[in-house]
Amino acid sequence: MRRVIDLTYPIEDHFRWGVERTLAAAFERGDDFQVTRLAFAVHGFTHIDAPRHMLPDGPTTSSFDMNVFVGEAAIVDVSAVANNAAISAETLAEAGGHVRAGDIVIVKMAWDGRFSLDQKEFWTQAPYLTRDACEWLAAQKPALVGYDFPQDQPIRGLLEGQQASIEEFVSHDVILRRGIPMIEYLCNLGEVTAPRVELCALPLKVLDADGAPSRVVAVEKS
Repeated sequence: MRRVIDLTYPIEDHFRWGVERTLAAAFERGDDFQVTRLAFAVHGFTHIDAPRHMLPDGPTTSSFDMNVFVGEAAIVDVSAVANNAAISAETLAEAGGHVRAGDIVIVKMAWDGRFSLDQKEFWTQAPYLTRDACEWLAAQKPALVGYDFPQDQPIRGLLEGQQASIEEFVSHDVILRRGIPMIEYLCNLGEVTAPRVELCALPLKVLDADGAPSRVVAVEKS
Protein backbone atom coordinates (compact mmCIF):
# COMPACT_ATOMS: atom_id res chain seq x y z
CA MET A 1 0.00 0.00 0.00
CA ARG A 2 1.10 3.54 -0.65
CA ARG A 3 -0.32 6.92 0.27
CA VAL A 4 0.28 9.98 -1.91
CA ILE A 5 0.21 13.29 -0.04
CA ASP A 6 -0.03 16.55 -1.99
CA LEU A 7 2.40 19.10 -0.51
CA THR A 8 1.54 21.88 -2.97
CA TYR A 9 -0.33 25.13 -2.46
CA PRO A 10 -2.91 26.05 -5.12
CA ILE A 11 -2.03 28.92 -7.42
CA GLU A 12 -4.64 31.61 -6.74
CA ASP A 13 -4.59 35.33 -6.13
CA HIS A 14 -2.74 36.13 -2.88
CA PHE A 15 -1.71 39.33 -1.12
CA ARG A 16 1.98 38.49 -1.53
CA TRP A 17 1.77 37.05 -5.02
CA GLY A 18 -0.64 38.55 -7.45
CA VAL A 19 -1.99 36.12 -10.01
CA GLU A 20 -3.31 37.42 -13.30
CA ARG A 21 -5.78 34.82 -14.56
CA THR A 22 -7.73 35.60 -17.69
CA LEU A 23 -9.51 33.72 -20.44
CA ALA A 24 -7.78 34.12 -23.78
CA ALA A 25 -10.70 32.25 -25.29
CA ALA A 26 -14.11 31.59 -23.73
CA PHE A 27 -17.28 29.75 -24.69
CA GLU A 28 -19.43 32.69 -23.62
CA ARG A 29 -17.60 34.87 -26.17
CA GLY A 30 -18.43 32.40 -28.92
CA ASP A 31 -15.03 30.69 -28.99
CA ASP A 32 -14.76 26.98 -29.75
CA PHE A 33 -12.36 26.38 -26.84
CA GLN A 34 -11.74 27.73 -23.37
CA VAL A 35 -8.11 28.84 -22.92
CA THR A 36 -6.88 30.10 -19.55
CA ARG A 37 -3.90 32.44 -19.38
CA LEU A 38 -1.83 32.80 -16.21
CA ALA A 39 0.81 35.33 -15.16
CA PHE A 40 2.57 35.25 -11.77
CA ALA A 41 6.06 35.33 -10.30
CA VAL A 42 7.94 32.03 -10.33
CA HIS A 43 8.90 32.58 -6.67
CA GLY A 44 5.32 32.42 -5.44
CA PHE A 45 3.41 29.49 -3.96
CA THR A 46 5.12 26.08 -3.88
CA HIS A 47 8.18 26.45 -6.06
CA ILE A 48 11.81 25.54 -6.65
CA ASP A 49 14.54 28.11 -6.03
CA ALA A 50 17.60 27.53 -8.21
CA PRO A 51 21.05 28.91 -7.34
CA ARG A 52 20.62 31.36 -10.26
CA HIS A 53 18.27 33.20 -7.89
CA MET A 54 21.41 34.26 -5.99
CA LEU A 55 24.32 33.76 -8.39
CA PRO A 56 24.64 35.30 -11.88
CA ASP A 57 26.36 32.13 -13.13
CA GLY A 58 24.51 29.65 -10.88
CA PRO A 59 22.60 26.60 -12.14
CA THR A 60 19.03 27.17 -13.28
CA THR A 61 15.96 25.03 -12.67
CA SER A 62 16.30 23.45 -16.12
CA SER A 63 20.02 22.63 -15.79
CA PHE A 64 19.68 20.07 -12.96
CA ASP A 65 19.37 16.35 -13.54
CA MET A 66 15.82 15.28 -12.72
CA ASN A 67 17.15 12.83 -10.11
CA VAL A 68 17.79 15.85 -7.89
CA PHE A 69 14.05 16.45 -7.60
CA VAL A 70 12.88 12.86 -7.18
CA GLY A 71 14.06 10.46 -4.50
CA GLU A 72 14.24 9.59 -0.85
CA ALA A 73 13.41 12.41 1.54
CA ALA A 74 14.30 12.72 5.20
CA ILE A 75 11.60 14.58 7.13
CA VAL A 76 13.28 16.67 9.83
CA ASP A 77 10.43 17.38 12.23
CA VAL A 78 10.95 20.58 14.23
CA SER A 79 7.24 21.22 14.78
CA ALA A 80 7.77 21.54 18.54
CA VAL A 81 9.61 24.86 17.97
CA ALA A 82 7.61 27.81 19.29
CA ASN A 83 6.27 30.67 17.20
CA ASN A 84 8.79 33.37 16.33
CA ALA A 85 11.72 31.30 17.62
CA ALA A 86 15.09 30.61 16.02
CA ILE A 87 15.82 27.11 14.72
CA SER A 88 19.43 26.28 15.49
CA ALA A 89 21.83 23.69 14.12
CA GLU A 90 21.47 21.77 17.38
CA THR A 91 17.69 21.56 16.90
CA LEU A 92 18.10 20.24 13.36
CA ALA A 93 20.79 17.77 14.39
CA GLU A 94 18.59 16.35 17.16
CA ALA A 95 15.67 15.89 14.76
CA GLY A 96 17.73 14.90 11.73
CA GLY A 97 19.84 11.96 12.81
CA HIS A 98 18.32 9.92 9.97
CA VAL A 99 19.50 12.29 7.22
CA ARG A 100 21.84 10.71 4.69
CA ALA A 101 24.07 12.34 2.07
CA GLY A 102 22.13 12.73 -1.17
CA ASP A 103 18.74 12.90 0.53
CA ILE A 104 16.07 15.43 -0.17
CA VAL A 105 15.85 17.10 3.26
CA ILE A 106 12.48 18.52 4.29
CA VAL A 107 12.33 20.77 7.37
CA LYS A 108 8.85 20.24 8.80
CA MET A 109 7.07 22.75 11.01
CA ALA A 110 3.54 21.75 9.93
CA TRP A 111 3.17 25.53 9.92
CA ASP A 112 0.00 25.64 7.84
CA GLY A 113 -1.63 23.76 10.73
CA ARG A 114 -1.09 26.85 12.91
CA PHE A 115 -1.82 29.62 10.42
CA SER A 116 -3.18 29.80 6.89
CA LEU A 117 -1.01 31.14 4.07
CA ASP A 118 -3.56 33.96 3.84
CA GLN A 119 -3.08 35.07 7.45
CA LYS A 120 -0.58 37.75 8.36
CA GLU A 121 0.58 35.59 11.28
CA PHE A 122 1.79 32.93 8.82
CA TRP A 123 4.48 35.42 7.86
CA THR A 124 5.06 37.39 11.07
CA GLN A 125 5.02 34.60 13.66
CA ALA A 126 6.98 31.87 11.90
CA PRO A 127 10.13 30.31 13.35
CA TYR A 128 13.21 30.92 11.23
CA LEU A 129 16.53 29.27 10.48
CA THR A 130 19.78 30.60 11.88
CA ARG A 131 22.92 30.72 9.78
CA ASP A 132 24.39 27.79 11.68
CA ALA A 133 21.23 25.79 10.97
CA CYS A 134 21.69 26.44 7.26
CA GLU A 135 25.35 25.48 7.52
CA TRP A 136 24.25 22.21 9.15
CA LEU A 137 21.80 21.54 6.31
CA ALA A 138 24.42 22.23 3.65
CA ALA A 139 26.95 20.03 5.47
CA GLN A 140 24.63 17.01 5.09
CA LYS A 141 25.24 17.22 1.32
CA PRO A 142 21.55 17.08 0.39
CA ALA A 143 20.28 16.92 -3.17
CA LEU A 144 17.52 19.40 -2.33
CA VAL A 145 16.20 21.18 0.79
CA GLY A 146 12.58 22.16 1.42
CA TYR A 147 10.52 24.02 4.03
CA ASP A 148 6.86 24.56 4.92
CA PHE A 149 7.32 27.92 6.66
CA PRO A 150 8.97 31.27 5.79
CA GLN A 151 12.44 30.07 6.69
CA ASP A 152 14.37 33.37 6.63
CA GLN A 153 13.71 35.89 9.38
CA PRO A 154 13.65 39.01 7.10
CA ILE A 155 10.73 37.62 5.09
CA ARG A 156 8.38 38.94 7.78
CA GLY A 157 9.70 42.46 7.26
CA LEU A 158 8.82 42.41 3.58
CA LEU A 159 5.16 42.76 4.55
CA GLU A 160 5.99 46.07 6.22
CA GLY A 161 8.19 47.30 3.38
CA GLN A 162 11.37 46.72 5.37
CA GLN A 163 14.61 46.00 3.56
CA ALA A 164 17.35 43.59 4.61
CA SER A 165 20.76 42.65 3.25
CA ILE A 166 20.93 39.49 1.18
CA GLU A 167 23.18 37.94 3.83
CA GLU A 168 20.27 38.06 6.27
CA PHE A 169 18.29 35.71 4.03
CA VAL A 170 20.47 32.97 5.41
CA SER A 171 19.01 29.93 3.65
CA HIS A 172 19.46 31.65 0.31
CA ASP A 173 22.92 32.96 1.22
CA VAL A 174 24.20 29.61 2.48
CA ILE A 175 22.32 26.84 0.69
CA LEU A 176 21.72 28.33 -2.76
CA ARG A 177 25.29 29.63 -2.88
CA ARG A 178 26.48 26.03 -2.33
CA GLY A 179 24.64 25.02 -5.49
CA ILE A 180 21.80 23.25 -3.64
CA PRO A 181 18.28 24.04 -4.88
CA MET A 182 15.43 24.60 -2.42
CA ILE A 183 11.67 24.01 -2.27
CA GLU A 184 9.79 26.89 -0.68
CA TYR A 185 6.26 26.92 0.76
CA LEU A 186 5.30 23.31 1.10
CA CYS A 187 2.04 22.45 2.85
CA ASN A 188 0.25 19.46 4.39
CA LEU A 189 3.42 18.12 6.03
CA GLY A 190 1.32 17.50 9.12
CA GLU A 191 -0.12 14.56 7.17
CA VAL A 192 3.32 13.01 6.68
CA THR A 193 3.96 10.60 9.54
CA ALA A 194 6.99 8.62 8.35
CA PRO A 195 10.53 9.93 8.94
CA ARG A 196 11.50 8.93 5.40
CA VAL A 197 9.32 9.10 2.28
CA GLU A 198 9.65 9.15 -1.48
CA LEU A 199 9.31 12.68 -2.77
CA CYS A 200 8.74 14.17 -6.21
CA ALA A 201 9.20 17.92 -6.69
CA LEU A 202 9.59 18.43 -10.42
CA PRO A 203 9.83 22.10 -11.46
CA LEU A 204 8.07 23.23 -14.60
CA LYS A 205 10.53 23.11 -17.49
CA VAL A 206 11.02 26.86 -17.80
CA LEU A 207 14.37 27.10 -19.54
CA ASP A 208 17.21 28.88 -17.74
CA ALA A 209 14.96 30.09 -14.91
CA ASP A 210 15.94 31.22 -11.41
CA GLY A 211 12.83 29.49 -10.07
CA ALA A 212 9.80 27.53 -11.20
CA PRO A 213 6.47 26.36 -9.82
CA SER A 214 6.51 22.74 -8.70
CA ARG A 215 3.83 20.14 -7.93
CA VAL A 216 5.29 18.36 -4.92
CA VAL A 217 4.01 15.03 -3.59
CA ALA A 218 5.23 12.66 -0.88
CA VAL A 219 4.67 8.92 -1.10
CA GLU A 220 4.43 6.96 2.14
CA LYS A 221 4.65 3.19 1.86
CA SER A 222 3.20 0.89 4.53
